[in-house]
Amino acid sequence: MSRYGLLQRLRFAGSALRGKVGMLGCGAEGGEELSVFGAPIIDRYPGSRIVLGKRVMLISDAFATALGVNHPVVLRTLAAGAEIRIGDRVGISGGSICAALRVEIGDESLLGANVTIADTDFHSLAPGRRSGDGCGTAASAGVRIGRRVFLGTNSMVLKGVSIGDNSVIGAGSVVTRDIPANCIAAGNPCRKLRDLSAGELRGL
Repeated sequence: MSRYGLLQRLRFAGSALRGKVGMLGCGAEGGEELSVFGAPIIDRYPGSRIVLGKRVMLISDAFATALGVNHPVVLRTLAAGAEIRIGDRVGISGGSICAALRVEIGDESLLGANVTIADTDFHSLAPGRRSGDGCGTAASAGVRIGRRVFLGTNSMVLKGVSIGDNSVIGAGSVVTRDIPANCIAAGNPCRKLRDLSAGELRGL
């Protein structure tokens, strides 16, 4: 093995160790065969749930993914009763997921570098209530990401959105409304561009 290869293996091992230590006592449920690179930020509000499926991968170190990441993976619930539920074999690279109600991500979905998913506006529209109010008077609505969805780098999924199975969301998109299954969508606001072809769907 080359010196470069050995150094890379050592870096991955050290990153994985930091990630495992970072997960200790975080209060997340599940997570069998979890892979972590770098230490994620897991912040669970009392009385809420963060549930990880099997073989989830959380990448919080920039060197561990081709595009790099701007910050660690953030999984954060914001209120009692809120839930983040991540399916089996989901990959997240430096993503932020915040739930005041519920965010659900289906099996085998992939979140490209620095994706943001939030089911709340975080602040009230009323000017006098925006500061220091938390999510108390902010509009919130659950988010559902289907199975085998790919969210491109720096895309944002906002409150109340559902994205159907197998769909691809282009890099930098802002998803403000539902996206159907089996399509490619992109833009700000994000909209369907075309259906995935039979050839593109073959093998699912």
